[in-house]
Amino acid sequence: MQATAKSKYIRMSPRKIDRVLQLVKDKRVDHALNILHFTAKRASEPVEKTIRSAVANLGNLEEGKRLDLNEIYIKRAYVDEGPTLKRFRAMSMGRAGRIRKRTSHITIVIEDSK
Repeated sequence: MQATAKSKYIRMSPRKIDRVLQLVKDKRVDHALNILHFTAKRASEPVEKTIRSAVANLGNLEEGKRLDLNEIYIKRAYVDEGPTLKRFRAMSMGRAGRIRKRTSHITIVIEDSK
C-alpha cells in the first residue's frame, strides 16, 4: 500500500532540497531517517518531517496494523518549485537590485514492501 505526504511553501531553494533528497531516494525509511538525522544540511529537517508525515499517513491507511519501518521504503521523492518572492535591495548609483526568495514543494511517496 502507498502513502503520500507533501510539504508546500518551504522557504528554501529547490536545488538545495534536491541535493538532500538524492541521499534518501529508494532507501528504507529507517535508513533514510538515520541518514537525514546526521546530515549537516538545513534542508534535511523539512525532508525528515515530510517522511515522518508519510509514515503517519500510511499508518492511518492501514488501521490497526503495526508498521515495521524496515519494510517501508521511499518509492518516489521529488521537489517542485513554488512561487518566488520578489524583493528589491538598494544598489550602487541609485539602482535597485532584485532578490528572488525561492520556495519549494516536497513530495514523498512511500510503499510497504509486503
